[in-house]
Amino acid sequence: MFRSLFRKWRESRNASLQLDAILAAADPEAPLADRNGWLIELGYWIRRDGLPGAEGVAADKSRREHVRLRYLLQVLGRNPEVAGRFARMVRAIVRDNDPVTLLCDTGVASHPGFWSEVLNRLQARFLPPPPNRSDMAGLFALLFIDDNDADWVEALDGDLLERLAAVLRTDDPQAPGDAAELPEWDRFDRTLTTSIQVLVSQVRATGLSQAIRSRLKGKVQDTPFFRLDSAVQALCDEEEAARGGEAFAHRLNYFRALLDGCHQAAQRVYDDLEENGVSVEVVFQIERMKVRLARIELLLATWVEPQRRGRHAHLIAALIRSTQARRSIGHLAGTSFSQLARKVVERSAETGEHYITRDRREYRELMRAAAGGGLITVGTVYLKFLIYGLHLDKFIEGLLASLNYAGSFLVIHFAHFTLATKQPAMTGPALAHRLDAVGRPEGREIFVEDTIAMIRSNAAAIFGNLAVVFPVAMGIQWLANRILGANLITPAKAIATIESFSILGPTPIYAIFTGVLLWLSSLVAGWADNWFALHKVHDVMAYNRRLRYVLGARGATRMADFWKRNMSGIAANVSLGLLLGLGPEILSFFGPHMEVRHVTLSTGSVGAAIGVLGIAVLKMPSFWLAVAGIALMGLLNVAVSFALAFNMALRSRSLRPVDRRALSSAVRRRILKHPWSLIVPPRAPVGGASAEQGQV
Repeated sequence: MFRSLFRKWRESRNASLQLDAILAAADPEAPLADRNGWLIELGYWIRRDGLPGAEGVAADKSRREHVRLRYLLQVLGRNPEVAGRFARMVRAIVRDNDPVTLLCDTGVASHPGFWSEVLNRLQARFLPPPPNRSDMAGLFALLFIDDNDADWVEALDGDLLERLAAVLRTDDPQAPGDAAELPEWDRFDRTLTTSIQVLVSQVRATGLSQAIRSRLKGKVQDTPFFRLDSAVQALCDEEEAARGGEAFAHRLNYFRALLDGCHQAAQRVYDDLEENGVSVEVVFQIERMKVRLARIELLLATWVEPQRRGRHAHLIAALIRSTQARRSIGHLAGTSFSQLARKVVERSAETGEHYITRDRREYRELMRAAAGGGLITVGTVYLKFLIYGLHLDKFIEGLLASLNYAGSFLVIHFAHFTLATKQPAMTGPALAHRLDAVGRPEGREIFVEDTIAMIRSNAAAIFGNLAVVFPVAMGIQWLANRILGANLITPAKAIATIESFSILGPTPIYAIFTGVLLWLSSLVAGWADNWFALHKVHDVMAYNRRLRYVLGARGATRMADFWKRNMSGIAANVSLGLLLGLGPEILSFFGPHMEVRHVTLSTGSVGAAIGVLGIAVLKMPSFWLAVAGIALMGLLNVAVSFALAFNMALRSRSLRPVDRRALSSAVRRRILKHPWSLIVPPRAPVGGASAEQGQV
């Protein structure tokens, strides 16, 4: 029994009644819920697979839905009584369902905030609207559920629409003799003007809100939002609209100019957000206002262009697409977070420019900075051994490891040194910027040059780190043994350390996990920089009364400037330390066991282990497996963090489709033609802007 019920439940998703049963069930006097359910059932029949068995129809090559509509009209044409009942049924449904909600609110976020709208959409996914409400928007949501519905509705030809309209006027007691005067149920103009006025009031309220108004220059009364209300009242005056003529055309042009002004004001708000930090809530309000402006323009075109063929089909198709987009949480998040993602990426790209070396002077500076980073990392390695050698509680171990990592990364940052594998998460967005110009040969050449420079710079940073961290870590252990006669780590710990880096173990998975953490730290850096700018923290600190009392006006300004310069770097390094130390412990508590595998830290650990075990370690197979594991570790650290950052940068920008295979081929050709360019930089910059000295 349960299997049968489950099969019926699964089949009910696309099943429908036969057409004769649907037509026989048409009852214009039935309750609204039954009438709406009848229309929904008709919609399922129209989308049903297969063609209806009518003469001359099966050979039709047009859309399946169009074929079924023609078949429906044929059946109604042969049965006038059924056609009359069908027309009265549809007219009753249209009459008793309020269309204003459909025209104004479909596809527009109904809640004032982003998170409340997310919860509302989650609820709508599991709780569809009931069919007993007199709400045309809810009926649309239940009627048009297929992704192709908008396409087949918009593709309806004029002849089919005219035949359908004629059928719907069958047995209409209000149908006039003059076709220019439509019955009340078919008079759409009044509904359109009412909906336009409702939308204008909503746009005006958003545009005059404090969040938007404070980001626009000039007086409030000079903004287009303030003048919208009087303009739409004059435009929608029924007597003036009925007369038409030059006066109406002038009002229409003025109203459209105000709509253009609203679009320009929205762009000015975006410009302010780009400069002063992005707020997701403000972006949400602007995106919702832009949707309403687009809806006003759609309704306006439908109203003032009555002779345009297919205008109603185009409007219904647009409403269907809006209804379906309204169900998507991904669409909401994409529109609301795109600006924040772009701001984060812009900050990462600005930092990433410092990591791309284009000539030998910059290459030498990067190698020096990387060597300094490797030297600091030696201390990090031995502190890590000390912390884990205490065998404390896992959370305490993770917290102490986080402080160790964060402190060491901050020292590297303020010493203007470089830590390998942090670069790719920054250079990815910088490289994605070059994609804006790859449609031109010179832009493609710059992209190729910067790609080669990025690969060369990352390789140089890793080499600079490893060239110092390995011998220094090994040398410190050797000196400790010679001078103090003691090992800083036990031989058993040294062997376990080498074996833990084996390429045959979970090292590749741990390296991928570490690459994700490196990327996440770059996101935190961009978010922190955006938060600092959005809330004008620099000005708050510079003009803080107590700070100025303690440090003086100049001292408060210098402190504010310091945080403005270093907020991103401090956030990146502290967050990376916390992620590397506490991240694996927290994840292991809730899910699979994870560990950190960072190529520089791991190489330093192997150096310390060799200092304990001596030259005999070269005869151990586990040592060579660890060497292979560290090589793969470095590749995965770089590749994963770069791929995630580059992909996010692409998604944050409105780029036209680019032939990626052509770009890849161009990069491969350059590598094959000049393989040494991956190792040896040119004597002078080849393309792109000159970069500053590399730093963390």
